[in-house]
Amino acid sequence: VSTQSTGNSFHRPEDVLKNLEMTLGELQTPYVDLLLMHWPVSYQAGGDSFPRDSAGDVIDGNVDFIETWRAMEQLPKEKVRAIGLSNFNKSQIERVLKEGKVVPAMLQVELHPLLLQEELVEFCREKGIQLTAYSPLGSPQRPAHLRSPDDPILMEHPIVHEIAKKHNRSPAQVLIRFHIERGVVVIPKSVKADRLKSNLESLDFKLSEEDLQPVSYTHL
Repeated sequence: VSTQSTGNSFHRPEDVLKNLEMTLGELQTPYVDLLLMHWPVSYQAGGDSFPRDSAGDVIDGNVDFIETWRAMEQLPKEKVRAIGLSNFNKSQIERVLKEGKVVPAMLQVELHPLLLQEELVEFCREKGIQLTAYSPLGSPQRPAHLRSPDDPILMEHPIVHEIAKKHNRSPAQVLIRFHIERGVVVIPKSVKADRLKSNLESLDFKLSEEDLQPVSYTHL
């Protein structure tokens, strides 16, 4: 299964298929199972991932994401099995549902017990949109400029450790299982074989309602 995203510099309708063709060539595959619009914002077209002006600011592409979505709806079915969204909020998704023809198959957003987004989760359930959680462990390794010194570290949270000890599991496994219990697809990032194996072992146990409640409220 392959999931890819449209680049922010390829939001013009005439560039959407071009971006897909480039992606298929890079992956050396005839199709992708899922294509996501990475962000509801566009950058200046031209291939540069982050086009900047002389002041160093990213140059806006001035393309309404609805135009991009409609172009995605027209992509050849033999090259794209499903289309979806990433980093969209509820009001933006409502526009897609109202002005587009295809219901997004997937919404990919940051989700974890410190960022529950419960209203968005429930909205997607009602609309039949599957959710994928990225940064499910709270992004403990995110760059310094994206965090402050007093930001909590989710995998060191005492409630998470307590539940992990109860089930003889790691904190990461508890957090991954938390999303599975919510019916959310989870994509923890790792390139190490032992961690990949450990992540898969999150499928081998369940959290009780008692376990889920305290984990759900670690954001308070």
